[in-house]
Amino acid sequence: MKFAELIPLIAAVVNLGLTLFVFSQRLRSTLSWVYIIWGVSLAVWNTGTFFMFRVSDPQDALFWARFLQFGVIFLPISLAHLCWLIAQIPVRRFMPWLYGLHVLFALSNFTSLFVSDVRWAGYAYYAKAGPVFWIFVCTYNVPIMAMVSLYHKRKNLPSLHQTRLTFMIIAVAALIVFGTNDTLPILGFNRYPFIHKDIFPCGSAAAIFYGILVGYSVLQHQLLDIHVTLGRLAAQSVRLLFVLLLGFSLLFIASQLPGLDFKYPTFIGSLAVFFITIVLAAYFFPRFFGKGEERLERRILGDRFEYHDKINGFIQSVPWYSDTTLLLDDLHDLLVLTMRMRSYQIILLDETARAFSLLRSFPEQSPGPVQDLQRDAPVFQFFYITKADYLTLNPAFSNPGSPALVKAAQQQLKRFEPEFCFPFFSEEDPIGLLLIGQKTSGEPYTPHDLHLLTSLVKNLNLIINQIRLKQKVLISEEMELLGRMSRGMAHDLNNLITPVWTFLQLTNESPLKDESTTELLPAVTRNVEAIRQYVKESLFYSNTMTPHFMPGRLDLTILKAVELVQPQLKKKGITIDCQDLPPVEVEMDAVLIQRLLCNLYVNACDASPVGATIQTRIQSLAKTEVGRNWFRVQIIDPGEGISREHLRLIFRPYFTTKDRGGEQRGFGLGLAICRKIVHLHGGNLNIASEENKGTTVLVDLPSRQHHKPAGKPGRAVVPSS
Repeated sequence: MKFAELIPLIAAVVNLGLTLFVFSQRLRSTLSWVYIIWGVSLAVWNTGTFFMFRVSDPQDALFWARFLQFGVIFLPISLAHLCWLIAQIPVRRFMPWLYGLHVLFALSNFTSLFVSDVRWAGYAYYAKAGPVFWIFVCTYNVPIMAMVSLYHKRKNLPSLHQTRLTFMIIAVAALIVFGTNDTLPILGFNRYPFIHKDIFPCGSAAAIFYGILVGYSVLQHQLLDIHVTLGRLAAQSVRLLFVLLLGFSLLFIASQLPGLDFKYPTFIGSLAVFFITIVLAAYFFPRFFGKGEERLERRILGDRFEYHDKINGFIQSVPWYSDTTLLLDDLHDLLVLTMRMRSYQIILLDETARAFSLLRSFPEQSPGPVQDLQRDAPVFQFFYITKADYLTLNPAFSNPGSPALVKAAQQQLKRFEPEFCFPFFSEEDPIGLLLIGQKTSGEPYTPHDLHLLTSLVKNLNLIINQIRLKQKVLISEEMELLGRMSRGMAHDLNNLITPVWTFLQLTNESPLKDESTTELLPAVTRNVEAIRQYVKESLFYSNTMTPHFMPGRLDLTILKAVELVQPQLKKKGITIDCQDLPPVEVEMDAVLIQRLLCNLYVNACDASPVGATIQTRIQSLAKTEVGRNWFRVQIIDPGEGISREHLRLIFRPYFTTKDRGGEQRGFGLGLAICRKIVHLHGGNLNIASEENKGTTVLVDLPSRQHHKPAGKPGRAVVPSS
């Protein structure tokens, strides 16, 4: 075997293996199918060239000459098609005609019209061009046109896409130059002009490198969006194979130098000694290959960094977190210290305010609502429509011609300067976003980075939903526990107070009561009546109520509640302003909502000065869920307000500031009952107050209740990885 024979053989094996690997990643992609045409054409060409070196019979040489031409025929058109797909240049209209022309060339290859004969060049056989072959040579203009279009496209692209197209331009230029070099002997030109040296068939050697360049461009820059994960052993194998290829190339160059007479056994033995030396050095001296942090190695191995192990470890530990604060602290360390992000923002839906708020950020920003972010925002609409794992927000990474929805999302989140956006969902409803900025190193995010971040967001989404659900369950359990306690106390107290109440009634009606009894009886009666009212409130709070939801007008229910509290309002000359209430229909238990509103109006009346006006408003909230709207009832009083200390305790059962007096005294159950009614309706109750400046009560109610059929699947949290 001659040294020159090794070149096309290695080129065929390398290109065929790379082609099958790329094609296996996404079988349905147009780019994959074009790439397999290109790769198989390279392998056919190199395989035929290998046998042209090996055969000694002219008939066998003619067979292999026509065999390799099948690969040569489809190389220019497939490479040009790859270039246009990569640059996203629309050529769909012309490609069937171009491929059809090359199919005609392939059919002519079965005859002498394409390859008329073969000739011996002293070291191998060469084909002789037929008349159709001369026409085929003109198709070399097609990859030249593709290279020119890539060059012009590259000028208007950001740096990431420029790098991607640079490799393609180099590969096309190499194919044109070295392919033309190997074509010259077929056309009858045996010597280079000016230097008068025999033409050396270097096209097969170049095929190894421009085949790898095209594959690198495809794999490294997400054209197929595949995820390659190499462990330490696999990464070490890649390094060793790279060294082996480098050693082979250097030995081959040395074998061509004058005065060095390499024989085949010597060549193979030298290569084996070189390879074994490298393997032993890597085993006994691990630092010989460095830590894998060198810039050149990162560019070669791409996205196989050690920090991926840390990310995977954190992803596996996420389900064990039960505290949101601890989870966010550890997530901060992962994003900033491990992945070395310059910035990130976590935006979540605040269930109490029914608005999206900035929960956590780096560098630290003031937390608060993101005013323009709603359920129908472009960023959420993008995820609804595309079902994508993430959204690219930096125009430097976006492909030309992005749809208007993507551009609108980029503009909406521009102030956060994000690179990518990942969604948080609860079934079909958006609950937040994770925005990540650039890396401090300036390196782009690789496909595997995005794959890991998608898995991370998926697990974060699950644990956030679990923690929220757990908090709701704890509140329900707390209310149920207090309800059972209240029920027992109220039952026993009711049994004890009933005979006392009966005795007082009989005494009050008796003509035999004396003067002291007449004086004390009204006070005792008021106190017992207060106890009876307390028992009534406790029983109402402690009952496990089942609301009877029916569509109803919320504005009319408010007006009905105002009528019910009119007697108490008249005592202080207080009015309730309910003008201009919009007609709003919600699914509710009207009796419970009336009870809720009456309690709130009574509290507002007690806190307000004589002659005051209590404002009532209905406000539509931003839509954050699929299939239902939210409405807010605002009850605003100009009263004495609530201190910060008391504001934290007002929903706690049996906490009250009205602990003096008789029938007007409070028992600390009014707001607890209100919160229970609101929770039964799936809503939220909040109170904003400041001492001596009044109080605003916010009651948020959904337009309809969730009625989920059993077994109905919900939306995936994030696309599976």
